[in-house]
Amino acid sequence: MRLALPAHAQPALDTELVVSAARTDLPITALPLTARVLGRSELERQVAVSGSVVDALAALIPSFSPSRQKLTGQGETLRGRSPLFAIDGVPQTSPLRDGGRDGFTIDPFFIDRIEVIQGSNALQGIGATGGVINQVTVSAPAEDGWSARTLLQATAENDFKGDGFGGKAAALVSRRSGSFDATFGVAYESRGTYRDGAGRRIGIEGTQGEIQETESLSFFLKAGVVLTDDVRLEVMAQSFDIEGNNNLVVVSGNRATGLPTTALAGISPGDAPRNQAKLVSLALTADDLAGGTLRARAFWNRTNDTYGGGVFGTFQDPALPPFGQFFDQSANKSRKYGGNLTYERVAPGLEQLRLLAGLDVLYDRSVQTLAQSGRAWVPPTDYRSIAPFAQANLALFDDRLRLSAGVRHENVRITVPDYTTLFFYGAQQVTGGSPRFAETLPNAGIVLEPIPGIRAYASYSEGYTVPDVGRITRAISQPGVEIERFLDLAPIIANNREIGLEIKQGPLEATATYFWSNSDRGQLLVLNVDVFEVERQRIELQGLELNIRAQTPWEGLTLSTGYAHLEGRVDNDGDGRAESDLDGANIGPDRLNLAANFTRGRLGARVQWSHYFQRRFAGGDPRNDFEGFNVVDAFIQYRTSIGDFNLSAQNLTNRQYITYNSDTVRPTDNLRFFAGRGRSVTLGWFGGF
Repeated sequence: MRLALPAHAQPALDTELVVSAARTDLPITALPLTARVLGRSELERQVAVSGSVVDALAALIPSFSPSRQKLTGQGETLRGRSPLFAIDGVPQTSPLRDGGRDGFTIDPFFIDRIEVIQGSNALQGIGATGGVINQVTVSAPAEDGWSARTLLQATAENDFKGDGFGGKAAALVSRRSGSFDATFGVAYESRGTYRDGAGRRIGIEGTQGEIQETESLSFFLKAGVVLTDDVRLEVMAQSFDIEGNNNLVVVSGNRATGLPTTALAGISPGDAPRNQAKLVSLALTADDLAGGTLRARAFWNRTNDTYGGGVFGTFQDPALPPFGQFFDQSANKSRKYGGNLTYERVAPGLEQLRLLAGLDVLYDRSVQTLAQSGRAWVPPTDYRSIAPFAQANLALFDDRLRLSAGVRHENVRITVPDYTTLFFYGAQQVTGGSPRFAETLPNAGIVLEPIPGIRAYASYSEGYTVPDVGRITRAISQPGVEIERFLDLAPIIANNREIGLEIKQGPLEATATYFWSNSDRGQLLVLNVDVFEVERQRIELQGLELNIRAQTPWEGLTLSTGYAHLEGRVDNDGDGRAESDLDGANIGPDRLNLAANFTRGRLGARVQWSHYFQRRFAGGDPRNDFEGFNVVDAFIQYRTSIGDFNLSAQNLTNRQYITYNSDTVRPTDNLRFFAGRGRSVTLGWFGGF
């Protein structure tokens, strides 16, 4: 396990740390998996540097692919596969139509910590083929009375031009009185124009949407009541709304000369890209029910994602003049509700054996429409999943050896009505249906801790998801297709095998993990004219992760390093052998992180350096080969009686570079040749009582 630590404190590794995303009360050291927890202080620092949860993850976790720095996570992977984003265990990823916005559904100010479990698993159900990213929200303090915290910050680009300024104001108020507690918060942020290391405006992503030149408004509420000494009922509601200002137009770059895409002041046609997310959940916890612990949660979640548009060939139809020049844009709408139930207890008469059983239920309805013409690009599609599961963990030899095993049964039904595809796909008449899929997913592992501070483990687990159903159904171009018999909708089963070694001795903490993962019918994003479509192919992945953290003899100074090596192969010709490299739309580059943390008295500081290695894609277009780059970020904090003052810098050396996605995808598209963000500086103040 790699435990992320706050800038102002460097406590010892907590061997009793419990990660709620693992759905057990056992400490994470008792489980055969790789996890990392980003605490509130570290998260606040990283968000001050980079601005979003996705950028923070990309900066800290070597096996997470580089951020696109746009309002999308399309192509961003963890260990070469898509992770499942969740808020308090509630899935944000839509199983039917992945719009790439699931990392932008809550303001970071309302997150207490982020739990990252790496590798394919079915711990949280659908979607976690790359791992789980669980964003745990804030709660009221443990003591009776009022408490509050406030954030004020301002951000400027390197040249301090007026259109590059941004700011954020957020406040959170809590009250605890006896058995009742409540927390309410609001956050507003305005973001300015981004510039690259050469001082040019960074081009806008006209389709997926932008982080720059946006405004967001968020609300958060959590209230709980202790019904008895062991039973607590809690409700959480949150709303997140981010929308572009729509006051920039894209200016084509030139890949041949290395000139990146830029932007000029102007009004883009259509509606501004926007992401709206709302979530309500009700949780019940009973800590002593028939000798065990019961945790139950019901939830409702809604997202509405509007994308930028264009005069794309995909959207053209002779019935919509002017044919060949018709402008349209898409919008994803998803409604999810469901619940999860977990009961855990020690086996009667055998204290060394801990048993866990549970049930997950999820219903999702998603549709993708074309906003200007009212056409349905992806028909209204329903998803229903019922998944019981059971898990056992046996401790032997005074907890020096642990054996774990479990099983989960996924029962999925997808319902698609009769529909007609767009003219671009031949206006095919598709017969709807309700295909059903059932899979039993096993897992097993062993943890050996011969002496305190040295832990080795090995495990096998399976992750389960359905492919991007929307991308598949909208792109059917052959006549006579019946959804009931359409094999491209079959689920993705991704196995994950890994071995790991962790050492904590004195001032040193080190981890090494090797994993390999296969899926016979995986999901590959392939560009088709204007849009990415899905191809079902065999995918093989393997990788190595190394992390070292050491406290130095110099009081308050800690050094750390992280390295990830990833290899991904795909069966492009269908012969059952994976012979070609996964491309940049489906896997990240190798990565090396170096960081120095310093804390003494009121002062805290961090400097971090990330190097992305070159990558060549065998069997792919050589124009998509990645040249690599490195960036340096810095953060300094001074704590006073009236709050903490922070100064942070992203890309401290003002490095000019092309983002990974832009460098490895669309080799002839000069409208999406984006540079990375140059130096930006953020001054912030955190106060509270």
